[in-house]
Amino acid sequence: MKTSLRIVWFKRDFRAADHRALVMAAAEGPVLPLFVVEPAFWRLPDSAARHWAFVTDCLLTLRRDLAALGQPLVVRVGAVTQVLEAFRADFEIAALHSHEETGNAWTYDRDRRVATWCCDHGVPWHEVRQNGVVRRLSSRNGWAKSWDRFMGEAVVPPPALAPLHGIEPGAIPSAAELGLRPDPCSGRQAGGRPAGLERLSSFLARRGEGYRAAMASPSTAAEACSRLSPHLAWGTVSAREVAQATWARQRELKTLSKGPTEHWRRSLVSFSGRLHWRCHFAQKLEDEPHLEFRNLHPAYNGLRPSEPKGHSLQSWKNGETGLPFVDACMRALVAEGWMNFRMRAMLMAFASYHLWLDWRQPGEHLARLFTDYDPGIHWPQVQMQSGTTGINTVRVYNPIKQGYDQDPKGAFLRRWLPELGSVPDAFIHEPWRWEEAGSVLDRRYPFPVVDHLAAAKEARRKVWMLRRGDAYRAVADAIQEKHGSRKSGIAAAAKRRRKPVQAEQLSLAFSGDGSG
Repeated sequence: MKTSLRIVWFKRDFRAADHRALVMAAAEGPVLPLFVVEPAFWRLPDSAARHWAFVTDCLLTLRRDLAALGQPLVVRVGAVTQVLEAFRADFEIAALHSHEETGNAWTYDRDRRVATWCCDHGVPWHEVRQNGVVRRLSSRNGWAKSWDRFMGEAVVPPPALAPLHGIEPGAIPSAAELGLRPDPCSGRQAGGRPAGLERLSSFLARRGEGYRAAMASPSTAAEACSRLSPHLAWGTVSAREVAQATWARQRELKTLSKGPTEHWRRSLVSFSGRLHWRCHFAQKLEDEPHLEFRNLHPAYNGLRPSEPKGHSLQSWKNGETGLPFVDACMRALVAEGWMNFRMRAMLMAFASYHLWLDWRQPGEHLARLFTDYDPGIHWPQVQMQSGTTGINTVRVYNPIKQGYDQDPKGAFLRRWLPELGSVPDAFIHEPWRWEEAGSVLDRRYPFPVVDHLAAAKEARRKVWMLRRGDAYRAVADAIQEKHGSRKSGIAAAAKRRRKPVQAEQLSLAFSGDGSG
């Protein structure tokens, strides 16, 4: 007789604590904790070796933590259905357990294949909610309260696991073995639960006091932001754990004899709100998976050329557009795998408006660079910053003004653009204005690939041309009804005025910045 066991399939949930799928399975019998390395997934255009390096860290610490509970993580390489079938040949699979996932289209199709396999073989598949995203949501009304209730539920401790004999844990392949291209990222954050817990505790105890004021500048955000984004994206800590730790810190600060500083109060209110917005944006992709590939508002179909012209896309990727602050941000992102929210938004908006690129290829490039890439947040944000949602105002960042505002002394520029070392401080943000610019430009550093003021003006004209008329507004109203926030009456007021929600009111950019 075959041994009966339950498989817990780990995806973007690399932890044993607050893992309800694991707890549910362990309560019923022996558990095989499984991670499947899917080569086809790692060949996708939004996957990169830096992602795998972070995941490898996570797998190593998860295997150790599960071993301490009684049964180490089992790793297999291949298609999930083939791996499951191999285990079914030797064991009776009583059930498959996992968390729900709001991933890209590939993972969505993969999950459908797994569901079919489970149905064909009579294996129940129990998918458990792990964040504020609600599957098969019928209406956004009451969504915020549902988020609050879910995050307030008890954090569940890891369960004891019975050891399974005769099952090899399996090797964790290298990036080279997966065929991933070399992807040097010297400043990449370490993965794994201990690193995530350290980021959480140090942020709430010390680093987060200046969060609200410091998160806008790339020079200060790296320290003042929580840096929890990759840990939330890959699940080394749960959103519930982070929310409850934040609320506990807020309560603690109120009990201090001198009371919390205004900086702490404002920073933690802002941070708590961004935890909410992470799920708000992921809910959009959950409800409308096609927005990974298609404009949310169809009026923008065909607005930009489907393929880039000239070298503009490559110049942007290389950090060689000739706009110093744009290039410095891109080079920092390439080297470190993280960038603060405002600069992520600027990079995407510059590609979409100033370079007039269709958002898909720039979006894929940023996805590969972000260690914290989370499809559910990334693609709705890519569209928001490209102005194709139909419900957000057109927000075109002036890259020169952003440089002066966020890096007034040019220290960030000089770190990432050493070829501008001879340019005086007064001209570092606009080196073409320097009387000796010819000694640098088109020698060590390019002239701007575009007149940023003229390009922004033309982009605004083209986009606003489409936003006129009742037909456009009718579709925008329907999008707002399905996807818009109900918080603080923003969406309702916007609908009454028949105006799009202001991007500033929904200010959250990309995976990393819902959590700082």
